[in-house]
Amino acid sequence: MNNPPTTDSAPAAAVDSCDVLVIGGGPAGSTAAALLAQQGRNVVLLEKEHHPRFHIGESLLPANVQLFDRLGLREDIERIGMPKWGVEFVSPDHDHATMVEFGDAWDKTMPYAWQVRRSEMDEILFRNATAKGAQTIEGCRVREVKFDAEGATVTAHLDDGAVRTWRARFVLDASGRDTFLANKLKAKQKNPRHNSSALFGHFRNADRLPGKLEGNITIFWFAHGWFWYIPLADGTTSVGAVCWPYYLKSRSKPLNEFFADTIALCPQLAQRLSRATLVDDAVYATGNYSYTSTHCSGERYLLLGDAYTFIDPVFSSGVYLAMYSAFESAEVVATALDRPAQAAAARQRFERDMRKGPREFSWFIFRVTNPTMREFFMYPENPMRVKEALLSLLAGDIYGKTPIWRSLRVLKTLYYLVSAGHPKRTWLAWRRRRRNVRDLGPLAGENVVDAR
Repeated sequence: MNNPPTTDSAPAAAVDSCDVLVIGGGPAGSTAAALLAQQGRNVVLLEKEHHPRFHIGESLLPANVQLFDRLGLREDIERIGMPKWGVEFVSPDHDHATMVEFGDAWDKTMPYAWQVRRSEMDEILFRNATAKGAQTIEGCRVREVKFDAEGATVTAHLDDGAVRTWRARFVLDASGRDTFLANKLKAKQKNPRHNSSALFGHFRNADRLPGKLEGNITIFWFAHGWFWYIPLADGTTSVGAVCWPYYLKSRSKPLNEFFADTIALCPQLAQRLSRATLVDDAVYATGNYSYTSTHCSGERYLLLGDAYTFIDPVFSSGVYLAMYSAFESAEVVATALDRPAQAAAARQRFERDMRKGPREFSWFIFRVTNPTMREFFMYPENPMRVKEALLSLLAGDIYGKTPIWRSLRVLKTLYYLVSAGHPKRTWLAWRRRRRNVRDLGPLAGENVVDAR
């Protein structure tokens, strides 16, 4: 009996083609896919999970609003969102809380944003990409990307084990904290100036601010970092502790108990949660999540949003920077595919813009736990419009023509002068931060999820 042939008998898997393949169906990837499909491109968008899927990072910036307007999705986000008019700051060293409102920023036309459930918002953006003409595939994890002179070959595995392959003229990596291409290209680097970990969960029946202030985010400082307090439209409240890794490393009890003990370290927060219950008894942790990449562009690819860099979430910049990078990427891709002689210059502009946002936010992020900066937030004043400029930064108004930069330089100068006037306090704060940002290695045994 003859054996069946064993070579060249099975048909080779078909290779599909597209203009642009987008890795990741979060805010950056879905936005870019929708915009490119509107240009008439053949776009494939691959998402490893299935929408709706859990994601942290629920607080948006006023600058996001105009991006949703440009996508035609403002009403959809308004429907699911909790209006956010400002930020409350609560310090353990002060007997008062401070409230700042985005309507007092330099540009008065961006007075609010929203708090959203990311599972809902991300699905809206993903379905919009489908509606605009992108081919969207869920449960499809990219495993390999190989570049050549003509484009890239992308291999992905579906949930059912099937293997799909595409030839793409251009690749956009919007894989979030998976940082697919940055890892492949060995471009990802830990941020040596920042090193934080986070614990977070959702609560029912948490106390809220009255009236219009109900949806405002609250930032609570405490001994080991700071807390976020984000009211959502469904009645739940997202609460998270962003703390130095040494503190999370000190855990010697179950995560839920440790989170409860951490909340107890901040009496003002504990009071607001005195009648609250943890949703599904679920607490999550993520560690050492601040990073950047050496570059975010190449001849056939761009890195968008968190796939390029991630900074501390204290100013809620993640979704805005991701979506802004998607809008910019659509222009770069159009240039690369239609006017290749101009592509190098377009990529240089993209690199410059992608570095600007994290840089401008980071100067304040690196100092947000410093006593001098805390005083600025707790006693905001407006000489030479410095308060208006800072509120514009907090609103995400950093890429337009709003003339905030001179006032921000004044604010930074005041910071250095006040710090110099308190040399012992400044030196102790510097030494404490230097110790806090030490890299203690990965956090073992945590329920780790994405935390944009």
